[in-house]
Amino acid sequence: MSGPEHAVRLKKLTFRAWHRGMREADLILGPFAEQHLGGMSEAELDEFEALMEIPDTDLYAWIVGQKPVPAEHQSPLFERIRAFRFEARGAVSPERWGG
Repeated sequence: MSGPEHAVRLKKLTFRAWHRGMREADLILGPFAEQHLGGMSEAELDEFEALMEIPDTDLYAWIVGQKPVPAEHQSPLFERIRAFRFEARGAVSPERWGG
């Protein structure tokens, strides 16, 4: 899919990834969205959108390994997000994190 609807969807998902409510989650998911959403399939976008519905504390705990990831959310996309957490600090522009 491409076109205006797709572009709007990507913008909305990126905004949601940056504005989760828990800054630690924002600083992983926001840069991930900026770097990867544009190359995702519709199924991956659907999966990412579903992850945005999960409470911050749970999602962040899964990403950093504080809690096990439920089987229904264990996927190649989720593993990409988990791996990205190590890259995230370098991916955030200084004005985003105040540095």
